[in-house]
Amino acid sequence: MVNKDDFLYPRGRYYGQVKPENLVFNANLQEFAQRVSYVCNLETGGKISPDEAYEQIKGLWKQLKHTKKELKIGENPFQASDGDAEI
Repeated sequence: MVNKDDFLYPRGRYYGQVKPENLVFNANLQEFAQRVSYVCNLETGGKISPDEAYEQIKGLWKQLKHTKKELKIGENPFQASDGDAEI
């Protein structure tokens, strides 16, 4: 039997560098994509206006950017986790 949450909120496997912050960001990124899809479908179906869809997606984007900043994703890409530069 399929769990309805697994059906409504599918998750893909993560194949990147396994670090806690990367896993958290990946989960947030997948949730962002799922929510954007819902907003797009609501707008396409005429349930919300294009302006409302835009504002909702803009808010979701800001949340994702905040998460990226808090997790320090992409900062010092050539820095090893122990503080030494990789060669």
